[in-house]
Amino acid sequence: MAGGRLEIDLGALADNFRSIAARVAPARAAAVVKANGYGLGATRAAAALAEAGCRDFFVAHLAEALAVRAALPGDATLAVLNGLPSGAERPCADAGIVPVLNSVEQAMRWRDTAAALGHALPAIVQVDSGMSRLGMTVEEAAMLAADASFTARVPVTLVMSHLACADTPDHPANAAQRDRFIAAAALFPQARRSLANSGGVFLPAAYHFDLVRPGVALYGGAPNDRGANPMRPVIRLDARVIQCRSIGAGDGVGYGLSFAATGETRIATIGVGYADGLPRTLGNRGAAWFNGVRLPIAGRVSMDSITLDISALPDGALAAGDWVELIGPHQALDDLARDAGTISYEILTSLGHRYHRTYRNGDLKGQAEGA
Repeated sequence: MAGGRLEIDLGALADNFRSIAARVAPARAAAVVKANGYGLGATRAAAALAEAGCRDFFVAHLAEALAVRAALPGDATLAVLNGLPSGAERPCADAGIVPVLNSVEQAMRWRDTAAALGHALPAIVQVDSGMSRLGMTVEEAAMLAADASFTARVPVTLVMSHLACADTPDHPANAAQRDRFIAAAALFPQARRSLANSGGVFLPAAYHFDLVRPGVALYGGAPNDRGANPMRPVIRLDARVIQCRSIGAGDGVGYGLSFAATGETRIATIGVGYADGLPRTLGNRGAAWFNGVRLPIAGRVSMDSITLDISALPDGALAAGDWVELIGPHQALDDLARDAGTISYEILTSLGHRYHRTYRNGDLKGQAEGA
């Protein structure tokens, strides 16, 4: 039996997609399913999103695209955000996957592959609008647009860029990037345009263009730092209690004895730890919940266990074999991330393989992983 159980609500995932699609219409909504669907299972997530109407999907690496392709309908487009390393062009073309061209070098290799195959190969061009991470400069994009040997063989179906500060809606970088992006996208007037990520979805319509690319918001993460999270939670995470004990004043708990009891204290040990994706930074900061009561983490997070101060509960209320909530109605994904000093993206994508995973479709009937 696993030390933790992770419940994934594919119905909520689909609802989040439909909510975003309605918000940005007439623009289309894509789905980013990289990093194994933000840690929740890329093939299951992609299939649920496709059933909800999504037809534009993005991953980071070609290996991810090859793994998820079979879960998508034939009319879906699947694109590789990081582009292709040298030598990966032919497998990408053979699988009908679309690369995001981030450099002139990538573009020339894709052009040469099209020439060798004797037919056109569509692609997406990414321009760097100010994040300085991926994408061509405006000058490089202009050179590409003027290169007849490229345009004759590579129809550019989408021009994209990525917002650096969309989770802070009033950040001046957002408007500056939008303006640079508009100028760069004009080089490929036949192509659709895409700028907005999860945070960008909740910026004004001037940021939506033809296609938005939500990621973490689909999986229940807050898209920005303003107000209540508008997305439905997609996961619930619980951990099993292994053992309970009482300690006295001055007794220490865990590695380094970083927690010391100030009086008689009851401690519960749960069977999950940093090997399961719960950061060590939660030590003496984070908490679990049981019957509406917050149970602070006492001491450091270990590889396979975490100790909780359960003194706020009535004596005997919690016992070995019971389950405590780590992410759920009392503690949202973003709450846990905040206590760990990180972001919801990192928590989601770090969730380990040792959990007992159950998939739901918005009802009370779950399907265990592998079923």
